[in-house]
Amino acid sequence: MTLPPQTRREARAAREAEASAVAVTPDPSEPAVEPVPEALDTGSVAVRKGSSVLFGRGLLYVVVWSMQLVVSSLISPVLAHLMPPAEFGVLASAIALYQALVVLAVIGMDQASVLQRAEDGDDRKARGLMAVGMVTASLVTVLALTTIPVWGDAAGFIGNHPLLLVAVLWTGPAAIVQISLALLVAQDRIKVFALTSLLSSIGGSIIGLGLLTWVQADATTYAWGGVVAQVAAMVIGITATRPRFAGLFDTRTMRRAFRLGIPITLGNLSYFVLNVGDRLVVQRLLGPDEVARYQIAYVVGSAVILLLTFTNNAWAPHFAAVRDAVARRQLAMHSRDELYRLLAPVLLAVTLVSPVALPILAPASYRVQELTVVVFVVAITAFPVVASGATGRLLLVERRGVAVGVIAAIAGAVNIGANLVFVPIMGIAGAAVATVIAYVVLAVLQQAALPDRREWRGPDLRLVLTVAVSLGIAGVSVFVPQDALWNWVRVAGVLACVPWFFTRLRAARGSAA
Repeated sequence: MTLPPQTRREARAAREAEASAVAVTPDPSEPAVEPVPEALDTGSVAVRKGSSVLFGRGLLYVVVWSMQLVVSSLISPVLAHLMPPAEFGVLASAIALYQALVVLAVIGMDQASVLQRAEDGDDRKARGLMAVGMVTASLVTVLALTTIPVWGDAAGFIGNHPLLLVAVLWTGPAAIVQISLALLVAQDRIKVFALTSLLSSIGGSIIGLGLLTWVQADATTYAWGGVVAQVAAMVIGITATRPRFAGLFDTRTMRRAFRLGIPITLGNLSYFVLNVGDRLVVQRLLGPDEVARYQIAYVVGSAVILLLTFTNNAWAPHFAAVRDAVARRQLAMHSRDELYRLLAPVLLAVTLVSPVALPILAPASYRVQELTVVVFVVAITAFPVVASGATGRLLLVERRGVAVGVIAAIAGAVNIGANLVFVPIMGIAGAAVATVIAYVVLAVLQQAALPDRREWRGPDLRLVLTVAVSLGIAGVSVFVPQDALWNWVRVAGVLACVPWFFTRLRAARGSAA
């Protein structure tokens, strides 16, 4: 018997409904499977891929960037022997001034161009911001040059205006190089990035040393080497990034860039105060001899902090390219925890090696045996630096530049205040403690400034215990006698930290949790 069309449709619908009910009815003998939210699944994939990139190819950029740290560490003792102490001191002051001027000349265009490229998915507007950065860097340089007679003597460079002239000429090309390097990292062009970066850092030192040897052994002559190298690196950077000068007329993009860049600039200047303010207070309260002792200890202890700064620069484009907010937040927490795991052997090794390295870096008059505790306390700062780096990258990607700038200013003020409290009580060790406090404040305030903290979590208990044990061993080693036998034990401990570090690095490249 043939059913009417309507009846056939009803029968077919009934059979499909029955089949659907059978398909979704769980078998009580099978364990229930929880559905995975799509956002979490996407985040997990992003973490796996991101971890491989950050701790794999991303570290290549960190290694290249860190060469300037290696060069500065090696070149300082050489310069101290090649030029008179007064010339070496005024050169250090001029370099500090140059670094502050570079912050003003860049005016955050490096970060703005990286974010613009990530948002657009192409280089057009980012290359336009490169042109804007070139113009602003040139304007800042010209303004600084023409006003040297006004501020040169007030800055303490009485009779040293020729050195100021060279330091300011150094500023413009260095700022343009910094912007071009940020864009090259975003484009993942490691070869031209390495050439530009190494020429700007190592090239200046080599040329400067040649001038010191063959022309004249003074600060101004050495500084000309930096200018020559930065100009050459600038030409390569401009050629590689191809600035788009039509961007000078893209007022909307420029306004967005300056809204982000100006607060970042103020924040970077606050970071400058955060990093050098302790030495100003020590100079005022304890005198220049204690500043010299603190500087030696700070160089050893802060090496890890500088490496983390280079890591933030190298990783910023990758975080900007992750457009899903959940995935980006998960990657930030994961990379933070992996850096904590890597820091455990590094901090232990730095503390163990300091009693061996300090007598090589400074004469006995510096009382280097007393500086190990300062190295240890300064090195602890690396942990809040990692925490603030994770949240800071998120805030910048979300263009919360004002929050970043204000928080950095607060941390700088806390650093000065804490130094005024602790230095009279603890000496230069108090300056190290003040540095840790300031960076903890920075990390806490940046986490509080995150727009959505509901899913933000701290490191797990196992990681906390690992870090605590490493800190405990490092702290105890500070009070162990610094004789030949114990120093050999320290060297053995440093060598044991090497495979630990590389084991953690391999795990970081492939893990997702």
